[in-house]
Amino acid sequence: MEVNPPKQEHLLALKVMRLTKPTLFTNIPVTCEEKDLPGDLFNQLMKDDPSTVNGAEILMLGEMLTLPQNFGNIFLGETFSSYISVHNDSSQVVKDILVKADLQTSSQRLNLSASSGAVAELKPDCCIDDVIHHEVKEIGTHILVCAVSYATQSGEKMYFRKFFKFQVLKPLDVKTKFYNAESDLSSVTDEVFLEAQIQNITNSPMFMEKVSLEPSIMYNVAELNSVNQAGECISTFGSRAYLQPMDTRQYLYCLKPKKEFAEKAGIIKGVTVIGKLDIVWKTNLGERGRLQTSQLQRMAPGYGDVRLSLEAVPDTVNLEEPFHITCKITNCSERTMDLVLEMCNTNSIHWCGISGRQLGKLHPSSSLCLALTLLSSVQGLQSVSGLRLTDTFLKRTYEYDDIAQVCVVSSAIKMEN
Repeated sequence: MEVNPPKQEHLLALKVMRLTKPTLFTNIPVTCEEKDLPGDLFNQLMKDDPSTVNGAEILMLGEMLTLPQNFGNIFLGETFSSYISVHNDSSQVVKDILVKADLQTSSQRLNLSASSGAVAELKPDCCIDDVIHHEVKEIGTHILVCAVSYATQSGEKMYFRKFFKFQVLKPLDVKTKFYNAESDLSSVTDEVFLEAQIQNITNSPMFMEKVSLEPSIMYNVAELNSVNQAGECISTFGSRAYLQPMDTRQYLYCLKPKKEFAEKAGIIKGVTVIGKLDIVWKTNLGERGRLQTSQLQRMAPGYGDVRLSLEAVPDTVNLEEPFHITCKITNCSERTMDLVLEMCNTNSIHWCGISGRQLGKLHPSSSLCLALTLLSSVQGLQSVSGLRLTDTFLKRTYEYDDIAQVCVVSSAIKMEN
């Protein structure tokens, strides 16, 4: 029968502690009415308590700091700091001590050791101290692997290691939306508005130090999160930059394509990279965190071969009275077109003019403006529809409905208003 030899005890002891700032002590007030049995006993005890604030003993405020009682939460974007200590518990000198700290994530293994060389010797009751820092850039399970190797006085090589597992949580929920705002094509730009919704999903308030958009080389960006009052730039969120737990704040940015990247028709087509959000916050006693989103991508709107836009349209028109609109037609293709304009009446909107009118040839990236006349036979909010453009070269027809909406009122109502 084979008996395993007893496990040899190591001469060195390893301790690993997370470094984090203290928190404010919160006292739980216990009070009662003076007519109750204890009288003012509870109030007097709270006044004598050194952890309460003078004059505000019953408001759960405190003037003292308390050291961390547990490992605590680590959030993505924060800096993980740890204190590593190797102590010689034996009565003999230990030689060639090498301490190594690695951080294992789901995708990589990082070396966090501050010192790369070995310590020649460590006397009894002495220790080797090291502090490591790492900015956490992944969520999920992280394992801190601390390995210690050394040699005894007799020359025997010894080795051991310990594992410390912790979870990295997500501090913010970031959602983005794109809005396309068509501008005049002659300006060779189409604006894109980005709305970023940022929600604090932690259990403590955050001080939002900075939320900015770093645009790609294709765009210029303007932040729309402040207003100018009396020459002073004031945040739209007010003087308080705190984001309470589960609260959401919306940030808005306007991006304009740079002239050299815009295509001939004035529109950037297909999938383009807009940029990335840079978010910096502070928690507790100034602990700093930072997140950068991945590159945000936007699918540019497609207009096909022919783009029809409105240059001028009235908001309100009179019932059964002609009104005028101005349309702009742009050839977005790479070929010349010979266009014919057809106007189809609807149940409420009627076109005034000749349908089937020849517009002539329109070269690539060229535009022409048309002044058209309509009238409405029905009151209410009506949709301008029924324009048809036909390219006689390819016998292809382009239909345009719901171009705009106008409010149709009777002339008597308009005069009263």
